[in-house]
Amino acid sequence: MQRSSSSSSLTKQLGERWLTLLNRLQEDPKFAQVMSTRIGQYLSSRPFLALALLLFSAMAALPVGIFLLFAIITIVMSVVGFVFFEVFLLFVGGMTLLSVLSGIALFSLLASVIVTGVFVTLPNLLRRQYYLTKRNENEEGTQEMKQK
Repeated sequence: MQRSSSSSSLTKQLGERWLTLLNRLQEDPKFAQVMSTRIGQYLSSRPFLALALLLFSAMAALPVGIFLLFAIITIVMSVVGFVFFEVFLLFVGGMTLLSVLSGIALFSLLASVIVTGVFVTLPNLLRRQYYLTKRNENEEGTQEMKQK
């Protein structure tokens, strides 16, 4: 018996709190503004539909929130991954450019050494060949003079 009386007093308290909450909600100017719209009037005339909409909204909030959190985390990870990938590509491109430029520098150094060597030795060889040819001609000319 005592259990049923405590349960009924608990039910009364819960009912009173619910009515207080509803009264406070109806006195709220934002709620009154929403209830004055066509949708608010439609829902106030159909309490079952209003309750179903309220339950759907309350129950859908968590999955929608989790999905939005997942979407934001995915976007952030994509951006971070994209930045890291771009940095990696720039690093690979920079290393490739450094390798190519080093190869070009070594090639140009080697080519300039060869061209400089040719420019230095070729005139000397030609000059030496000219003097040797001239000396041979002079020797042949003196030998012919001696023979005569």
